[in-house]
This record gives sequence, structure tokens and C-alpha cells, in this order.
Amino acid sequence: MPFRNPLTVKKMKSPPPDETGQESAYLKSLAEKQTQVTVKLSGGEVLHGWIEYFDEKMIRLTREGAPNLFIYKHDIISIAEEGNGRRG
Repeated sequence: MPFRNPLTVKKMKSPPPDETGQESAYLKSLAEKQTQVTVKLSGGEVLHGWIEYFDEKMIRLTREGAPNLFIYKHDIISIAEEGNGRRG
């Protein structure tokens, strides 16, 4: 049986946490600044507006000249910032 040096044996890594809190912090930052965002949905639709409200399951996208939307997070592919604040 070969000798195993304890300094070279790799330790088993624990799995990453399910929730880091970074998503909530980022969405809160976008909402407070009313940053214009582009939201891409799994169905291919692209929406523009700002995030006014969010919780663990959805966001509220507020839009100018169009109805406001509640969007389930599981339908969102990406959220990208457009600018530094709400227009108007």
C-alpha cells in the first residue's frame, strides 16, 4: 500500500450554498436607483423598464407607456442594465 501524504490529499469540497443573498442585493440596488433594465424571457420576449418590486418568486417590471408586469423569476433568462436611472 503506497504512503499517502496528508498534505497532498485533496479535501472534499462542500457544495455551494443554495442562496448567497447577492441576487436580492442586486435587485434591491436596481430598484432603489430605478435603473432601466432589459429583461429577456425564456419564450424569447425582450422587455424594457425598471424593477419596482421583487420577492423570492417574481419581479414587478414598471414600464413607461405600457402595462406594468409581474414576471416569475423562473421565466427570466437574464436582466441587463441599460442606464443609470429612470428617464423622465
